[in-house]
Amino acid sequence: MACATHSAFAWGASMMADACGRTGHTDGLSDSLKRLLAAAPDSVFVTTEDNRIVLWNRAAKRLMGYRGRDVVGRACRDVLAARTLAGAPRCLTGCDIAPALTVDGLDQNFEMQTRTKNGEARSLAVTAFAVTDRDRRTPLVVHVLRDVTSSKHLHRVLRERRSAAPPDGDAPSPVVLLTGRELEVLRLLAAGVGTVACAARLRVSRATIRNHVQNIFGKLGVHTRLEAVAHATRHRLL
Repeated sequence: MACATHSAFAWGASMMADACGRTGHTDGLSDSLKRLLAAAPDSVFVTTEDNRIVLWNRAAKRLMGYRGRDVVGRACRDVLAARTLAGAPRCLTGCDIAPALTVDGLDQNFEMQTRTKNGEARSLAVTAFAVTDRDRRTPLVVHVLRDVTSSKHLHRVLRERRSAAPPDGDAPSPVVLLTGRELEVLRLLAAGVGTVACAARLRVSRATIRNHVQNIFGKLGVHTRLEAVAHATRHRLL
């Protein structure tokens, strides 16, 4: 047990060193909190009161492409160049959520548009909260990032398909063609649930889910999951 604990500690310390990027920039965080955030499976970065990044974990690197050494010490607005969902720039002169976090301590949740290091567009859902260690009076702000790019794309496709859809009377609803289980699978597809999760939720094999999906495609006359969901939405199957 002692050997396993030592190995876990060493692994966490290695993760922390890689995530922080530079030595001494996270002195406001306790060692245990640094290890926890650095090894977290979620994408996390931490900023100071003047919006400088002091921790950037490996999951954030996988999501955004930047290494810790690329971003630690820089203002988060310079790294993320975040925009609102409407396309307006965020954080032009500073952080617009840190003051609220400092005053009432409540989590702040918002969505933003950004780009990875390679220029790929990303839609992110962000949860931010303040942490204060005993030796630090001014709180640091922890940001947890979740990639919602795929779901945003799905919603956009559905909106476009709805706007282009013919009146309901122009085409008969194919609801009678789908079995109850196929409708269950279709609803899960519309919720963005993948094959593995569908199989677990319905307690069947992945092959069974794939067969249901192919049957749905054939009955609805579509070729992709997006088309199936758009078709089902247009005909009010969901």
